[in-house]
Amino acid sequence: MSNKVNIGIDGYQRKSEIDSQISQNVAQIFESPTGKEVLRYLRSITIEMVNGPNVTTEELRHIEGQRYIVGLIEQRISHGHRSKT
Repeated sequence: MSNKVNIGIDGYQRKSEIDSQISQNVAQIFESPTGKEVLRYLRSITIEMVNGPNVTTEELRHIEGQRYIVGLIEQRISHGHRSKT
């Protein structure tokens, strides 16, 4: 029995099996054509969005939080695919 601490993709400590299951669940949701379109939409309004020099600090923090969530979803999808094997 291993006492190794597992820190998930999201920075939270949980059992490796639970972390893998979360990733597999997220991957399954976004595998459908509709899920792929939703993720494409979320990317277009977050990660792919470019801001000009007049963006405020508050706006930038808000946008970066949105980007983090979409990036986390994408990391979970990749992890879900890797953890199946």
